[in-house]
Amino acid sequence: MNFSIGRWRHHTKLQHQTNQQAGLVRVYRACYSHSALVYSGSHYSVAVQRDNFRRLLRTVEALSDLGPELTAGREFSETARVMLSTIVEAGGARDGAIFTCSDKPSLLTSLVAQGFNMLPEPALIPLLPKHVHALTAARGPMVLNSSTYEVFLSSNGNVAPELFKCIAPLKVGGKLVGVVALGRRTDDSLYDDEELDSVALLDSYVALAVQNHALTQTLAQRVSENLRLMASMHGFYDKTLEAFAAAIDVKHVNIHGHSLRVGRYAAAIGEALGMDSGEVAGLRSAGYLHDIGKVAVDKRLFGKPSALDPEEFREMADHTVVGHQIVSGVQFPWPRVPEIVRWHHERGDGSGYPDSLRMEDIPTPVRIIALADTFDAMTSERPYREPMSIGGTLSELVRLAPQKYDPEIVQALLIQLRRDAVGSNRQRFLEEHVEINIAVGDIDHLAATLQHKANHNRIYLT
Repeated sequence: MNFSIGRWRHHTKLQHQTNQQAGLVRVYRACYSHSALVYSGSHYSVAVQRDNFRRLLRTVEALSDLGPELTAGREFSETARVMLSTIVEAGGARDGAIFTCSDKPSLLTSLVAQGFNMLPEPALIPLLPKHVHALTAARGPMVLNSSTYEVFLSSNGNVAPELFKCIAPLKVGGKLVGVVALGRRTDDSLYDDEELDSVALLDSYVALAVQNHALTQTLAQRVSENLRLMASMHGFYDKTLEAFAAAIDVKHVNIHGHSLRVGRYAAAIGEALGMDSGEVAGLRSAGYLHDIGKVAVDKRLFGKPSALDPEEFREMADHTVVGHQIVSGVQFPWPRVPEIVRWHHERGDGSGYPDSLRMEDIPTPVRIIALADTFDAMTSERPYREPMSIGGTLSELVRLAPQKYDPEIVQALLIQLRRDAVGSNRQRFLEEHVEINIAVGDIDHLAATLQHKANHNRIYLT
């Protein structure tokens, strides 16, 4: 936010100065006309005065032209070329370059150059502390000669300082942000005070533009670094939560990998629904953790080969509430993890637990995890039954929609399995060793049946 306000202030300041310059152009033009009358008695005085006014008028006109260029919404490379062309013309130079100055290490790097035959791109000039100090302390543009090159510039870069005949430090708030370097003059003479004054008038505007560009580049770099950091953080979360998922499922061999699969299935369903990467990451993590409350369930219940009695079922069902209590005290990047852990056994007709919610009260991420959880449970071996086939599982889920499962989410599941069946998935939905024992045509038939049920909003007795 501060950066945006700063840019607005720079823009406003430059626009205000541009308006002032337009007025100055008119004032100096009037003064120029008046001078011909005042000094008509002395041809020499008039010639000198005219020359001075002409030079000043040209500089002010350059400022008037430069202001809109600096505030225009264009690529900075184009703005830099316009700035340099204006400075070269104002200084009567043949060649010129604009450099930015960076810290740690101190280095001048060329932004744009004009006229030089063999200037590297970019041109680099390392600066020692003494050079930075001398450039910062300078009061304006300076003519360079054999005795001053080493005061302001280093010869350790990829360009010889002797290529430049005049330099103008670019400073904002007393901080060195860059340098304007001019080469030979058009007539090979030394730069005089008038040319130096003309360049000095332009320097503050160019310095603001260069600093603004540097801030933009820094912001872009920080955004990129933050994105990389976030990606690294998500990777860390994934690895950590995968370990948790493995620990959750360790109580019985028959459910090994269940939480990992639910996380992966839920993420793939979210992708098929068009969710963004952050939401997909949240689904994956919630899938890893959805059964975390089972760490408090007696291990013997996981291996019981017959149906649970009411007391055992209550103990097993309590894993949703226990899990919610565990994760509610953790600050996750994804705020819906606690409600997913609590409600992943809720069903659209109110027959689920622990809160008997109905479809309209169940958030979409919870519905996704619920379906992913059911799909993996049905297709996995359990002590009391053999695993169901993929085809049989899908037929049952379509039959139970929309009463228990959201038809749109079941449709997304069908999409991912169809992609597996035709081999178009970039990453398989099912594990590599799992066979898709249902034809593509049968998946399409189930999808059509589901679409018909959803569109007509009928209640189907099952």
